[in-house]
Amino acid sequence: MFGPSGIYVLVLTTTGRRSGNSHSVPLVYVPHEGGALVLGSNYGQAHHPAWSANLLADPRASVEVGGHKFAVLAEHITGTRFDDLFRQFLAIGENFGTYRERSQRDLRMFALRRV
Repeated sequence: MFGPSGIYVLVLTTTGRRSGNSHSVPLVYVPHEGGALVLGSNYGQAHHPAWSANLLADPRASVEVGGHKFAVLAEHITGTRFDDLFRQFLAIGENFGTYRERSQRDLRMFALRRV
């Protein structure tokens, strides 16, 4: 589903790694191989977003997009694969490059695959 600025937006629900509670967050995504790529840029802040730590602890999550909700399994993307796929985020907004530079940390990227 397109957000107000013409980009894809989904709602990701993860399980809190400490609380065990459900947490939902809207995220920009890039369609990828029948699923979605999400990036933990956190607007270039120094720390990773909580949802990304939750996915590292438990990769099972759910996604709501276009009025449909379904279960996903998250795969943490690293290394050269990250670099290749990061270009897709740069294609939708140069701000992702700015976030990467400003944060001075390795951003976390996940491929969300429907289960």
